[in-house]
Amino acid sequence: MTTTTVIEPGSALNRAWGDAFNAGDLPRLLEFYEPDAVIVPGPGAEPVRGIEAIEGALRWFLGLGGRLEFGESRYWIVSGDIALGSCAFELVGGHDGDGTPVPLAGVTAEVVRRQPDGSWRYVVDHPFGAGA
Repeated sequence: MTTTTVIEPGSALNRAWGDAFNAGDLPRLLEFYEPDAVIVPGPGAEPVRGIEAIEGALRWFLGLGGRLEFGESRYWIVSGDIALGSCAFELVGGHDGDGTPVPLAGVTAEVVRRQPDGSWRYVVDHPFGAGA
């Protein structure tokens, strides 16, 4: 039986996602998404939908290595079981397959929904959606 950790939207949610990323834990990262969620996998990339597509995008992101660092949340606006949030992040020490550094930083635009067990999952995850 899987135990669900209830994480409120906000800095705690971003930190938990970052902790899973920094641990290289793809299965845990996927638990943060609804089955039909949408993610924008990179700057200027087209959105992808569904767990299989999200898994591919996150596998690529994890393959860059490095350490993901989140700043404090810019905001989390909650309305019932839906929340809109934003925070700044930076990938430090990431590199492509040839060893070329891949600097990534952005300000997110995130929509999450409260699940029946009280946890929150991403419906829309746009890591670069809020500009600088």
